[in-house]
Amino acid sequence: MSGITKAVSRLDNAVVKSPNDRRLYRVIELENGLCALLIHDPDIYPEGYAADGQNTDADQMDEDDEDGEEEEEDSDGSYEDDEEDGEGDDMDEDEDEVKEKGDHQTKKAAAAMCVAMGSFLDPPEAQGLAHFLEHMLFMGSTEFPDENEYDSYLSKHGGASNAYTEMEHTCYHFEVKREFLQGALKRFSQFFVAPLMKTEAMEREVLAVDSEFNQALQNDACRLQQFQCYTSAKGHPFNRFSWGNKKSLCGAIENGVDLRECIVKLYKEYYHGGLMKLVVIGGESLDMLESWVVELFGDVKNGSKIRPTLEAKGPIWEGGKLYRLEAVKDVHILDLTWTLPPLRHAYVKKPEDYLAHLLGHEGRGSLHSFLKGKGWATSLSAGVGDDGINRSSLAYVFVMSIHLTDSGLEKIYDIIGYIYQYLKLLRDVSPQEWIFKELQDIGNMDFRYAEEQAADDYATELSENMLAYPVEHIIYGDYVYQTWDPKMIEDLMGFFTPKNMRIDVVSKSIKSEEFQTEPWFGSRFIVEDVPSSLMETWSNPSEVDNSLHLPSKNQFIPCDFSIRAISSDVDPKSQSPPRCIIDEPLMKFWYKLDETFKVPRANTYFRINLKGAYDSVKNCLLTELFINLLKDELNEIVYQASIAKLETSLSMYGDKLELKVYGFNEKIPALLSKILSIAKSFMPKLDRFKVIKENMERGFRNTNMKPLNHSTYLRLQLLCKRIYDSDEKLCVLNDLSLTDLNTFIPVVRSQIYIEALCHGNLSEDEAVNISKIFKNNLTVEPLPVKCRHGEQITSFPRSAKLVRDVNVKNKSETNSVVELYYQIEPEEAQSTRMKAMLDLFHEIIEEPLFNQLRTKEQLGYVVECGPRLTYRVHGFCFCVQSSKYNPVHLLGRVDSFIKDIEALLEQLDEESFGDYRSGMIAKLLEKDPSLLSETNELWSQIVDKRYMFDYSHKEAEELRSIEKKDVIKWYKAYFKESSPKCRKLAVRVWGCNTNMKETQTDPKSVQQVITDAVTFKSTSQFYPSLC
Repeated sequence: MSGITKAVSRLDNAVVKSPNDRRLYRVIELENGLCALLIHDPDIYPEGYAADGQNTDADQMDEDDEDGEEEEEDSDGSYEDDEEDGEGDDMDEDEDEVKEKGDHQTKKAAAAMCVAMGSFLDPPEAQGLAHFLEHMLFMGSTEFPDENEYDSYLSKHGGASNAYTEMEHTCYHFEVKREFLQGALKRFSQFFVAPLMKTEAMEREVLAVDSEFNQALQNDACRLQQFQCYTSAKGHPFNRFSWGNKKSLCGAIENGVDLRECIVKLYKEYYHGGLMKLVVIGGESLDMLESWVVELFGDVKNGSKIRPTLEAKGPIWEGGKLYRLEAVKDVHILDLTWTLPPLRHAYVKKPEDYLAHLLGHEGRGSLHSFLKGKGWATSLSAGVGDDGINRSSLAYVFVMSIHLTDSGLEKIYDIIGYIYQYLKLLRDVSPQEWIFKELQDIGNMDFRYAEEQAADDYATELSENMLAYPVEHIIYGDYVYQTWDPKMIEDLMGFFTPKNMRIDVVSKSIKSEEFQTEPWFGSRFIVEDVPSSLMETWSNPSEVDNSLHLPSKNQFIPCDFSIRAISSDVDPKSQSPPRCIIDEPLMKFWYKLDETFKVPRANTYFRINLKGAYDSVKNCLLTELFINLLKDELNEIVYQASIAKLETSLSMYGDKLELKVYGFNEKIPALLSKILSIAKSFMPKLDRFKVIKENMERGFRNTNMKPLNHSTYLRLQLLCKRIYDSDEKLCVLNDLSLTDLNTFIPVVRSQIYIEALCHGNLSEDEAVNISKIFKNNLTVEPLPVKCRHGEQITSFPRSAKLVRDVNVKNKSETNSVVELYYQIEPEEAQSTRMKAMLDLFHEIIEEPLFNQLRTKEQLGYVVECGPRLTYRVHGFCFCVQSSKYNPVHLLGRVDSFIKDIEALLEQLDEESFGDYRSGMIAKLLEKDPSLLSETNELWSQIVDKRYMFDYSHKEAEELRSIEKKDVIKWYKAYFKESSPKCRKLAVRVWGCNTNMKETQTDPKSVQQVITDAVTFKSTSQFYPSLC
């Protein structure tokens, strides 16, 4: 290490932070140009940290262990898939990790490094190289040559890591148990000092990049993004393939490119201090954190702070074109894209956010409301996306994305015409200062009372912000609306012209004899010219429809931020659990005043059993129709509240409607009153019924298009006694009429039972008043206990070896999945031992599984395992997704690993076992980062009817008494095939390039092949219902 390195500058108290933020911030710069933000969080060591200079890190001897790991890079956050299948609400599976709200609460330490280089710097002959480089930095360094040393160390000490590649930056981040921050930083720093990038590791990691690409291959959002890149101007930096795959990387080698030389050149050129922004969050003093950073990152190469510049001449896309892209899912999406100049410098004015607020508004008078009223659209969003391709130094890309109905698909040009009418309205009325002032008030309120994030997420966000904002606004930059500049808004509106607009239509309903093909994803598309007469009409609309107007003032922006809890700090040990304040035949209300976070926020959650809502597939569908139509009716009110940071969610679980209203607490009663006054008497109309029914049909057709979702669905279908199949639902839905629904609604509303939690900045009287809002609006009979649905779970027979084989639903999906589920036991009353055993087992085997099946064998990008709690019945799952191997091979490799676990456990030394155990205890006792996080954990206890509000604390206590021999004995009982308690189900989803008939050549040891879920369950035993 270079002993002479020091910080050349140091700034304390320069970063603008919320008055409620107790953390201390220091910005330092090293001699090599690296800039670091050090954050001292007093809550990480609430009992006080050991004196500076005393090393409490358990890393004094850098052991070379191989066991443990969380999850490796989930690279390229620019295309993370956030779509969810529109099905599965009635499969209530609580698989969240529970955290502790008792004594010895601690928080994790974390760090993130953002390097100002990304996919825009890929050489044309090796596309995807920046992403590949990100993968390779995980594969060992000179000081820590073992490929999984970093991940193993983190896993053993309650940590996790991740990374992603954007267009102009690459970000690496981790979290770890507080005492092990220094040891984690030692390993992390070597990514940026001396990575090995060995040739043999490169050969394997190309396959990991390829597997990751195959994950995205059937994703419509990813396909559209790559299609837009492909059809951008030749030579423009957008015109590239940033994902990288085997074809782009191995193809480069075949064309004579030395890939290792290329990757080393990229690393040497851009991985230097001048382009690096580091964030470290710890409980140690700022001086101690500074000394670590100076010592560990001082050897990073020196370099200029001048960012790589990109050449871009002319527009990104040609105007006057309409692109039709064939979709994978049954969707109709219209995307309109306008290219704006880069606006990062104008972050204190945020003119693009002003326009996004109006164009994406969903209140009365908005485009959304207007197009919905016409029956043409079901959703609309607008704005500059957060990902790197939309927010670059080259341009800001403003997108309006509209999900269309079948009739809307026929009216694309009409819809665009109305959008230009609304733009004309905005020009005619000129920018409004009161709208900016609303956004300013909401931004300041959200900043002042921001909910804390997990340390890992916070470090990542701030390291990105260090590239975007000056030092003082690293935190505040995202929230600030400082300067009202109407001229800048007017100038920006000058870019919203037909000539500067790209039109994309993504739909399954594209017919053509002359499809073209995008080469990387294989997406089929056609290009049409927009008639010049239309372009002229849009440029200057002759009128604006009377239904279009600016939004009204927002009635949900709060003024009262007073805190209900007493002002003095409360010892977490004395914190009381939620109390039941109402227990009547109609309702049960739980209440907890927040005395920890002391922010003017509250979370009010309600589960409402509805009469007969889940008695049959028809009733289930009618209930879903009712809830979806009610959400549609409430949308304008709920949207206004959401702008003011008061959120609402409505969803169905079995016969229960779950309503959540959460955010700033002052207006919660007003919003609940509006929601319930509409819900009690709402009867849908035919026009909306048709649209919502069509949308539900589309949702059912799109269910299980992703193999990973499909395998989980099939497992739950076999586990849950009463579950209505999506194909059956689609059939029955087709025949349902508005008359059926309007006959059903009074019945389903006639008897209810409510269980609720009010948690946060509410007095007990305010919570009681919320219960009265329900009583006053819902004057109905209570639903008796015997009429409330309770799900039962299949009890697999002793020594069960079950197999369910299904082909992928999407005929172009190359990925296969194996999900191997071991059924353990139902929960025992007031006992946490089984949960403790499952969690510890998971902690020990997760990294070795990943290291063996993903890193070494490269079976596929997804290799994971973990506990499953299904209606309070314990299980454990192993899951692998692969586009390369068929399910029989995948299952064989998973089985082989499971057989080897016994030896792995036997060979685990007591010190390592102790590390895993204490790492798991630390996770369980980790302090909730936010009020919302704590509420969700309390709520899970209520939903599961367990009511053990100190569950994690009890599990942590249980863990302390578990020895290695106990885990081995437990493993032998539930995972060894010779044990009668070993009961397993293998769900195999076969990709389009595999042949299910191959199972016939592999009859070994399969006890029962399930061909039909209903038949299987008709002869099965079931556990009693627990929730």
